[in-house]
Amino acid sequence: MRIAVASKSGTEVDQHFGHAERFLIYDFHRGEAKLLEEVAVEKYCSFDEGHPFRKNQFMAIVEAVAGCKAVITAMIGDYPRQELVKQGIEAITAEGPIDEALRAAHGTLCGCACTGKEKCSK
Repeated sequence: MRIAVASKSGTEVDQHFGHAERFLIYDFHRGEAKLLEEVAVEKYCSFDEGHPFRKNQFMAIVEAVAGCKAVITAMIGDYPRQELVKQGIEAITAEGPIDEALRAAHGTLCGCACTGKEKCSK
């Protein structure tokens, strides 16, 4: 399954969805993560106190992570989370090493009985 990760460092989930300037796209399959690509995006957050929904920037991010079942970020607002779900993309919050976050996300999303330790078929 393809999962996008908001990461500044490249090793940790350490970016807020709205602050991310890139997403790392992974394929998590049979218990292993493989980095497929890095996609650059324009920051979604405008730092405006009213937090208006910036549809053009949001849809550009959706396009950049197309094909991903989920986006893992350190934080995400309720409205962008809801809008991602409408696009068929789950928003998962996590912090720490990317591998651990991918394993946990897979466990949440795959719908099989795996724990993420054994080789899952999905």
